[in-house]
Amino acid sequence: MNIVNRELSWLTFNERVLQEAMDITVPLVERIRFLGIYSNNMDEFYRVRVATVRRLSILKKQKIEGFDGNASELYQEIRKVVLKQQKKFEEAFKQIAEDFEKHNIFFKNETNITLSQKNELKDYFQDQLKHVIFPIILEKKNAFPKLRDYAIYLAVKIVDTKNKIRYALIQVPSDVPRFKLIKNEEKTDVILIDDIIRLHLKEIFAIFNPIEIGAYTFKFTRDAELDLDDDLSLPFIEKVERSLKERKKGEPVRFVFDEKMPDDLLNYLLQSLNLKAGINTIPGGRYHNNKDFISFPNFNNPNFLYPTQIPNKHPELEEKGGIIQKILSKDILLHFPYQKFDYIIDLLREAAIDPKVKSIKINIYRVAKNSDIMNALLAAVFNGKEVTVVFELQARFDEENNLYWSNRLKDFGAKVIYGVPNLKVHSKLLQIHRIKEGKEQLITYIGTGNFNEKTARIYVDLGFLTSKTEIANEVKKVFRLLENNLERAIFRNLLVSPFNARRKITTLIDQEINHAKKGKKASIKIKINNLTDLKLIEKLYEASKAGVKIDMIIRGICCLKPGVKGFSENITVISIVDRYLEHARFMIFENNNTPVYVLTSADFMERNMDNRIEVGVIIKEQNIQTEIDTIFDFQWKGSVKARLISSDLKTRYRKRNLPPFHAQLETFRHYQTFQFNTNTNEKEI
Repeated sequence: MNIVNRELSWLTFNERVLQEAMDITVPLVERIRFLGIYSNNMDEFYRVRVATVRRLSILKKQKIEGFDGNASELYQEIRKVVLKQQKKFEEAFKQIAEDFEKHNIFFKNETNITLSQKNELKDYFQDQLKHVIFPIILEKKNAFPKLRDYAIYLAVKIVDTKNKIRYALIQVPSDVPRFKLIKNEEKTDVILIDDIIRLHLKEIFAIFNPIEIGAYTFKFTRDAELDLDDDLSLPFIEKVERSLKERKKGEPVRFVFDEKMPDDLLNYLLQSLNLKAGINTIPGGRYHNNKDFISFPNFNNPNFLYPTQIPNKHPELEEKGGIIQKILSKDILLHFPYQKFDYIIDLLREAAIDPKVKSIKINIYRVAKNSDIMNALLAAVFNGKEVTVVFELQARFDEENNLYWSNRLKDFGAKVIYGVPNLKVHSKLLQIHRIKEGKEQLITYIGTGNFNEKTARIYVDLGFLTSKTEIANEVKKVFRLLENNLERAIFRNLLVSPFNARRKITTLIDQEINHAKKGKKASIKIKINNLTDLKLIEKLYEASKAGVKIDMIIRGICCLKPGVKGFSENITVISIVDRYLEHARFMIFENNNTPVYVLTSADFMERNMDNRIEVGVIIKEQNIQTEIDTIFDFQWKGSVKARLISSDLKTRYRKRNLPPFHAQLETFRHYQTFQFNTNTNEKEI
């Protein structure tokens, strides 16, 4: 079998995240936050990917790509891997807790606190918790309550003075910090609110006169797939709203529980939820919803955190004069978070007040909840600019936020478009239309990441700013296509999915194959997030067999098997997991010493090639080509956080260079000293 199963490959990626929590060179609070990231990733994996496997098993689908077995067997294999990782997770947490103790910080629960701490927590319970806790008594005569994804529940078993057994549920409040710090001069104790609730169980259920009472955490995960209504009479936005409500009733795909939960209570819950032990169930430790570790307190100790890295200034964009003027003079590449994302917000602010600017068009996939990007667009509307926003309402788990902003923009007079039927709009485009002395100027941005100032602080992405007519006019065509779904266009400088991207990438690979067969220089360098597309994998295998050297940096899923004699021995793949999430996507084709550079929003996945609007751009500016080379070379030299991707799904670190090379840290240092050639005659605005 020449490919790796997608789901199993993803699990190895999440294990790389878990490795960061186990790495003693990572600052202590950052390690526990990696446990939170791992847990959050696993939640989404079950809600989306495992839910898909479950549906395939119901359909009795036999053929599963990259796996020797049917969907039901894959489901079991996933569970087996997750259980192994669960043990590693618990070992990592235990080690982190021991390391905190060296700093006089101790994790406590309701069984090992002092009397004075109990009194302090009693006051805290009365003031902060009691009034937001609403227990539900579980009785067979009553319908079992609807459980929420992302919520933490305590299943409570109560035994009264007459030996009568009752069961109850408590949803742990989500609007109260999960961690309570109890400080004195010598040490700090940390207790979860789960345990504060446990401490007061007898008080909560006092009317039953309990002689025995215990509470056991569990978490419930549902299928998160949106099932859009086929009713043609309904507007698309209403279909999305309806489907979001239905998501909350999705089929169960995972039940994670405290393995010390009594059998009678566990069986009652499983029966009530129509689940079967061993299929949907994952036994675990005392605590769940560990994604809350992402917001674990830092104790005001800078040694517990990564050293602060303030995004660097771009030398040319800091000079006097507006940003628009700089882009009209020269193409610019921005690299987030090493450089400031604020330039994009500043560009929109400038466009909002520039009397020469007539319109702004942008497509949005994910934005921050309190978005400066959206506020800048509103300012443009208030200043009389024509603002068009293409919103992707099906950006998974961001649908509600996108609905909110699309309605707000519409209310204030912006033109809002909901994309193309049956195609998600995943491209990252911005275009500002300006008229100077009767001539059109188009300021264009093509990026690899979202217009989201919050994630731009932790996601590594590239943004290309240009006023080149040949590129701008093609981006203009993409926006026309989004506004008029019937229009089709020819693209020479852009790679636009689903129209020409697959064909162009295939052509570029074929070009390298032809060069290699003729003994000319041929190599391919690719940096993407995921590689699952079977046709592109086969094409890369073909290139490897022809002698093309292929180096790939793939953060997440890699279904290709590298380094296998006979079909992929010329392919090497690494993955970097570090403080920043690697999210940029680009390709470099050597092309016999006349290299082709492509920056894109698309991964090598069937959905990105065939079922989404994605936009890539061929970069011809030599100084930007050089910068892309530098970015790839820094990453490829990486040894400290780089893992080799192999066909056996092992998460091995790459052999450490001497001295070791820390790719993300060295990239940041590069931008601290980075200078462009600024000897350009700027034109008057």
